[in-house]
Amino acid sequence: MISKKKTSSSNRWLLEHFKDQYVKEAKKNNIRSRAWFKLQQLDKSYKLFKIGMNVIDLGAAPGSWSQYALDKIGKKGRIIACDILPIKPIKGVDFFQGDFRNKKILNLMLSSLSDTTFHLVMSDMAPNITGHFSIDMPRIIDLSKSALKIANYVLSKNGIFLLKSFQGEGFNELYEEIKILFAKIKICKPKTSRTRSREIFIIATR
Repeated sequence: MISKKKTSSSNRWLLEHFKDQYVKEAKKNNIRSRAWFKLQQLDKSYKLFKIGMNVIDLGAAPGSWSQYALDKIGKKGRIIACDILPIKPIKGVDFFQGDFRNKKILNLMLSSLSDTTFHLVMSDMAPNITGHFSIDMPRIIDLSKSALKIANYVLSKNGIFLLKSFQGEGFNELYEEIKILFAKIKICKPKTSRTRSREIFIIATR
């Protein structure tokens, strides 16, 4: 049975969602989701992309980050994307559906890398949220650490790791792990992130 409190919260979220200026802008411009604008703002502030870059996009669905990145890296660049959810095909993006923590999916991805040098690993992943932070936060940190392992494995010198995570228990430990592996780290929150959201973004450079 669904509680009245949860139903009320869902209704408020839907109302806010469809009134959101970035949701409207995305629909107007055939952009897959409002997350596109978060990446755009981060890119404008920190110059994440260059022509010819090779990129891995974790948690890619519905594809807005890949959509943005493809326009920035040009035809000489390459994007490998992965998500447990399907996405509508994007020409120029190699998409793998499944959980990259599954060895079979990971091996498929890694075998496609061949001798490619990757310059950016970006992760917009989040688990299915239960609404209970004591349950959700460990799942978030686990996903973040899994993305970190991939980034550490594939990134070239001066490579960039862009990670969406959330403030809460376990975040400081995650931050310290990233500090060990990367030379420069910045924590930021683009204005497109909803004010009440705990989400923050880490930009780490080799």
